[in-house]
Amino acid sequence: MNAVVIFCTVPNKEDAKKISNALVQEGLAACVSTVDKVNSIFSWDGEICNENELLLVIKTRLELFDKVEAVIKALHSYNVPEIVALPIIKGSKDYLAWVEHETEE
Repeated sequence: MNAVVIFCTVPNKEDAKKISNALVQEGLAACVSTVDKVNSIFSWDGEICNENELLLVIKTRLELFDKVEAVIKALHSYNVPEIVALPIIKGSKDYLAWVEHETEE
């Protein structure tokens, strides 16, 4: 299994809940953890922005990335949401087996 963690920032709890619920209900993520009060400083349209956001930590499989991305883009309120995947290079065998089981197609 190619387990990954996908990071996605959202502007509010409503977006976090909507996206998290959709991903888990559709079997595209085994778990989505929400980290509250993330401060992001970024450049957008030539301006430096300083925003309070929430961070979604999505546990899934690499082969589901495109489907996860499509759900996030459909439900997210940003025009260009952060959607980045990082490989899980090592993890608890039991946990990774659970991720695989929960995201089986």
